[in-house]
Amino acid sequence: MHHLFGLVLAQKDLSRAGDLFSLDDAEIEGSLSEALEQIRIISSSADYQTNDNDQAVVEICITRITTAIRETESIEKHGKALVALWESCLEHNLKPSGKDEDTPHAKIASDIMSCILQNYNRPPVMALAVPVAVKFLQRGNKELCRNMSSYLSLAAIAKADLLADHTDAIVKSVLQGNSMLLRVLPSLYEKQPQPINRHLRELVAQMAQLHQAEQHHLFRLLQIVARKKEPGVLKECIPCLLGHLRDPSHSDIVLNILIEISGYDPIALAAFLPKLKEIGESFPSLIGQMAKIFGAVGHIDEERARMCLMYLVNQLANMEHSFHHILLLEIKSLTDAFSSILGTQSRDIYRMSNSFTAIAKLLVRQLENDNGSAARTENDTETESPVPLDDLKSVMNGNEEDEKLQVKIQAFEEKINNNSTPGSVRRYSLGQVSKEERKDMRFNRSKSLALHAVRTKGVNSDGGQDENGDITAGISFTEIYISQENDRLPFSIDTEEMQLGNSLVSHQRIDYAESENLPKPARENAHEESAEMVKSPVEYQDKLYLHLKENLGKVKAYAMEMGRKIPIPDHCVIEDTVRSCVAKLFFSCPLKGHYCLYSKSSFTLVSRQPPLWIHIMFLFQQSLFAEPLSIQSNSVQVLKALWEKTQLKGTHSFETAMIQSTFPHQKDLDHVQMHLEEVRFFDLFGYSEEAGTWQCFMCNNPEKATVVNQDGQPLMEGKLKEKQVRWKFIKRWKTRYFTLAGNQLLFRKGKSKDDPDDCPIELSKVQSVKVVAKKRRDRSLPRAFEIFTDSKTYVFKAKDEKNAEEWLQCINVAVAQAKERESREATTYL
Repeated sequence: MHHLFGLVLAQKDLSRAGDLFSLDDAEIEGSLSEALEQIRIISSSADYQTNDNDQAVVEICITRITTAIRETESIEKHGKALVALWESCLEHNLKPSGKDEDTPHAKIASDIMSCILQNYNRPPVMALAVPVAVKFLQRGNKELCRNMSSYLSLAAIAKADLLADHTDAIVKSVLQGNSMLLRVLPSLYEKQPQPINRHLRELVAQMAQLHQAEQHHLFRLLQIVARKKEPGVLKECIPCLLGHLRDPSHSDIVLNILIEISGYDPIALAAFLPKLKEIGESFPSLIGQMAKIFGAVGHIDEERARMCLMYLVNQLANMEHSFHHILLLEIKSLTDAFSSILGTQSRDIYRMSNSFTAIAKLLVRQLENDNGSAARTENDTETESPVPLDDLKSVMNGNEEDEKLQVKIQAFEEKINNNSTPGSVRRYSLGQVSKEERKDMRFNRSKSLALHAVRTKGVNSDGGQDENGDITAGISFTEIYISQENDRLPFSIDTEEMQLGNSLVSHQRIDYAESENLPKPARENAHEESAEMVKSPVEYQDKLYLHLKENLGKVKAYAMEMGRKIPIPDHCVIEDTVRSCVAKLFFSCPLKGHYCLYSKSSFTLVSRQPPLWIHIMFLFQQSLFAEPLSIQSNSVQVLKALWEKTQLKGTHSFETAMIQSTFPHQKDLDHVQMHLEEVRFFDLFGYSEEAGTWQCFMCNNPEKATVVNQDGQPLMEGKLKEKQVRWKFIKRWKTRYFTLAGNQLLFRKGKSKDDPDDCPIELSKVQSVKVVAKKRRDRSLPRAFEIFTDSKTYVFKAKDEKNAEEWLQCINVAVAQAKERESREATTYL
């Protein structure tokens, strides 16, 4: 032992103890283990707890020893002596004697703990320390226990095997109130599931007393338990899970747990379907995941299949969400599994229309007919024949006049089929498609919309209202525009006289021929209706109509210019949240090209500025019509209903707001553009001057589409740094080689592309990709971005900001492409 160390410890000389810091670390490194053993002897003496001089000497010596160990990185050499001194503290009282006043041995334990457990990534040291560390959890010192829990959490991340043998003690510590250790349990469950399974019900019972972050760790544990297929353990936890479905911060992971359970034990969830249905009505954003649960329960038997089908079909007709493709998949899976429900007509039903509402009505009619048929079969030995397809088509109407309408629809379909290019022809390169073919593609798309307009007129003449006369909380601009045009033109117009085209902005509309090109009776009726519309005395009293009439030219010019900078959504839904209401906006691409990113799916944007978006949509709606809109117009009524849902009682009405402020403030529009940039909208969409509308990246750049879609060719590859552990005080970045190809982001275990693959990121599972939030940016994260999946968040850093932007755009395009491909596969049977 160094002579000064020996002198201070032997004589317990406090006056010389400070001189230890004048010695070089390397000079005393060889005698540190011996000094630690001497300190253990001193601290174990009978009078140590009352001897202030001894306590001060020991405290100074321990500080000097731990500093030397850190500086010389000799923890593995002296670890055994450190742990021995640490363990000796367990033989003494560790509970505070007064308020926030630690005992002498608690101070020793705290100093040594920080020295040892900061080396959590060194397995030899942790193998010695963990068995002792776990014992401290039961000794009643809350501060010591809390700090110990933090270090043990890091140890579990680095090497969970070290803690596996102590799972039972850790679970008991959590049940005694040490909730910080909840973050350790998901890692331990992979190694030692049985101790956790035994106490899972007790752990879940603590949910209400936990903080949000601690609740999240417990939900992660339940998700792992669900994946391990432990139905007996989780059955008792289902009511608690349902109780947290209304919490937006946990609803997603809770539904993922329930979906996992439904995959192997759907009977466990059958009794909770009414509760799920009730929650889905309040939170439409959860319907997509709930549909999977209803689909799984429906596979139990035919009786439950019919019950679940009715719910799924009703939601298919609901336009307040964007999960119709998922619902169709679940409906088709059930009808395929129980073919007797729809009989041989099922595939024809799915093909009869591109409208989800129309398909839903057909399915409801068939289900009701089938139920009636089943009831009659019980009293009749003869089996009745299936409902003919012609009867199914008449579900939209039900009287002779509407049957005549179906004849017109069929005639229209025949004309379209005779004149259109076959949709099954596959184009392998958009660059090879001529301008004439592109016009045909747009023309055929417009014809399908015209057919939808004819059907819409026959199905519902109320425009923006539902069957009960109540205005819905969502708006589809395509349907509103078609409805407005149909109201202006007589329904008897020959469909061949229609001229079809595209709108000025981001969604499809139908432009009919000028009245001079119409048949004479139709032209006269059109002029009469136009005259009535202008001269109506009601409109002279309509303040909105008069205001728009005075400013019509300005509104059209403003909307034209605004449409070049801000896209107009196809569909808008207002949803209530805990704090306020938000607007959920859906954008798609009007061209619908072969490689289009959004022909079947939509880009979804959630905005906390619903009134501003409603104002923008109102101006756009006015720009589509030659005459001023009135407060009685269908589209204005729907926008008014959306506006009222966003306002508090006593605030300005929709009409007053639109009159007082004709145009939004430029500052508000700048915020909209900033929000679109933050969600990376402009990576995926751009305004096309040639087409006069917003189109997706692929449709705007057809020459790049063939390169992007070449089989086996990576879209982008190169080195990125991945953040390994998400702790504020630890920043560990590992360089890896990444390849973006197909539906996956592949990354190697090393820096070279020749290294073996690691687990890839499935792009269809990616929820969002964004740069690190500005409030989290510092000098070490100028080029970082995050990829969020349903189960994990990845943080990556590029070599510079330009490279980060390239990766962000390519990943966003690839994610949109993967989801679009998934949506197309989901609707191939339509």
